[in-house]
Amino acid sequence: MKKISFILISCLLLLVGCSSGSSSGENNESGSKSSETKIMKLAVATTKERSLSKGLYKFGEIVEKETNGSIKVEVYPDGQLGGDLEVFEGLKMGSIQGSTMSTGPIASFAPRFNVLDLPFLFKDRETAYKVLDGEIGQELMKDLEGTGVIGINYWENGFRHLTNNVKEVKSVDDIKGLKIRTLENKLHIDLWKELGANPVPMAFTELFTALEQGVVDGQENPVGNVAANKMYEVQKYITKTGHVYNASPFLISEKFWKTLSSEEQEIIKKAAEEAKEYQRQLNAEEDEKLFKEIEKEGMVVTELTDEQKQAFIDKVQPIYKKYGKEFGEDLVAKLLEAGK
Repeated sequence: MKKISFILISCLLLLVGCSSGSSSGENNESGSKSSETKIMKLAVATTKERSLSKGLYKFGEIVEKETNGSIKVEVYPDGQLGGDLEVFEGLKMGSIQGSTMSTGPIASFAPRFNVLDLPFLFKDRETAYKVLDGEIGQELMKDLEGTGVIGINYWENGFRHLTNNVKEVKSVDDIKGLKIRTLENKLHIDLWKELGANPVPMAFTELFTALEQGVVDGQENPVGNVAANKMYEVQKYITKTGHVYNASPFLISEKFWKTLSSEEQEIIKKAAEEAKEYQRQLNAEEDEKLFKEIEKEGMVVTELTDEQKQAFIDKVQPIYKKYGKEFGEDLVAKLLEAGK
């Protein structure tokens, strides 16, 4: 019995010795954060093949390399962690550490982001980049303060274009009476009313079936979404309206951000910048490639002349008057001037 007691005591002493000899980094004299590996879950609604998803994978590669593995990045595409609103809530709670999403869902928490959904705001990508990377874009990012989410920079989903299965749209008059699925967003509904359509707000998950069954005649999305979701199977025509530019801010959970050392925070900022440039270039190349792809699948691709596009722009001017006060007339005026 004494022999057994002696063995037990010896084992206990050995365990105590081992635990006291190890260190978790809590007593780091420099005052840096814990050295334990941090998991960074990144959520995105797009498929693995889309540029936004690829941008997140690129970001992850850079972060893991530069932090020597102190941050492990996991990417969850295809809406695996939920829709955009659910993901934003996850960012607030810290259960999701990062994401990139369109400005529409973000506007539910920071309303002025809706200003970026005003029609024909930017004449081309380069102008959008200049505005969003500059003073105006950073001013909007400040609206996220107090939400529990930090905006790092702006990636993109691209310009939205009109598709339908009734007729080729070459002018504003051609839109009259078409049942067009829109985002569940008041500004987008009003936009299509001004253009003469009958807007039908609907969740994206319901869209393909609605097109297939003729519940709606058409819809509007970046060409990447049109191709990835095989809308060419249920839509005959696409017109390159480019009516709304979809920015896709890269977001970080504030709770997660506070667990990082200053060095890790700098690495994440730099990685986000590098990934942004990579993703934007990829998306531009993707657009060009996918228009050719959907044309091969049988869609009629229609380009608008400058004169035809101007008719669209003239038609939606009441939208600016209606929403100018809501977003701030000064902000709208600055955006319009910068977007020229």
